[in-house]
Amino acid sequence: MTPPRTQQIPVVVLAGFLGSGKTTLLNHLLRNRAGTRIGVIVNDFGSIEIDAMTVAGQVGSTVSLGNGCLCCAVDASELDTFLETLTRPSARLDVIVIEASGLAEPQELVRMLLASENPHILYGGLVEVVDAAEFDGVRERHPEIDRHLAVADLVVLNKTDRVAETERERLRTAVAELSAPAAVISAVHGRIDPELLFDPALRPDGEEKIRQLTFEDLLREEAGDGDHADHLHAAYESVEFTSDVPMDPRRFIAFLDSRPEGLYRIKGFADFGVGDRDHRYALHAVGRFLRFVPQPWARAEQRLTQLVMIGAGIDAEALRAGLAACRAEPGPETPETERAMWGVLRYVRQEPEPEDVREEAAAEA
Repeated sequence: MTPPRTQQIPVVVLAGFLGSGKTTLLNHLLRNRAGTRIGVIVNDFGSIEIDAMTVAGQVGSTVSLGNGCLCCAVDASELDTFLETLTRPSARLDVIVIEASGLAEPQELVRMLLASENPHILYGGLVEVVDAAEFDGVRERHPEIDRHLAVADLVVLNKTDRVAETERERLRTAVAELSAPAAVISAVHGRIDPELLFDPALRPDGEEKIRQLTFEDLLREEAGDGDHADHLHAAYESVEFTSDVPMDPRRFIAFLDSRPEGLYRIKGFADFGVGDRDHRYALHAVGRFLRFVPQPWARAEQRLTQLVMIGAGIDAEALRAGLAACRAEPGPETPETERAMWGVLRYVRQEPEPEDVREEAAAEA
């Protein structure tokens, strides 16, 4: 029997106008997945599913909606149906990517994901792809791009090899102003580091060796490891913070609610000390989205706050200083201590009971 799922699967929305390079970026992710199992939902526009044909066969769980925009659905029931299929334990997926139609309203896709009652998914962010060479013309024809950029969590300024350096800087500044506080990174041929969007899968030794060879493996072998040689990680920064002093929940929430421009992801664990002695709080933040998941401390586990922050153009020292200022002052537990945790608890989502998960897993097995 397949064991019950213990972690939620992030769902990333990949959006951008026609020709911006969404499918190229998606194929790059599939070629450089490094053992991560990616499920793909292609939200193609029109009856001929060009994008679906482009990615078909490159991943074990590809779903094409076809013949119209997913965002035009009256409610989220159709999306939930596909997500239910891809989040079955037997699929063993690590991340799901929805490639939106070039004519879709990305904020509607995000709204549907956040409204979904599927307990196995977690919002992984809205990635808006922008064609640097065509940005001004697209914006003139489709002024709604301003609205799309305003709700993005990460903006990929793609095809930057097609514009001069001065023009590239002008475009980057314009896009950053429209999308603030989202992170903006430049790319050529959609080549971004997959670790910006999802963590590499950690699997038992030998698991990947015994599975059937898939098309993305062949693509990866054909392409070689040249992508990593391009130092894709140079487009963003990763900052770590560790503290053996518990965090003050009010100060920590204030820091998260006002996190600086360009900070795209935060992941890790927070210790709130007397605020909740029994649990550490797993933290998942992407763009404006924030969630905590309380987890029991393991016996004899060292109680630490450990965070990793990922973004573009961020001030590492300022981030560390801001977090250091969130550390709690020593003192006894008081009635005020419980009230201080309310800000954290409003970002905690009710998880399914273990019995429900086991029953579902047994039904799927």
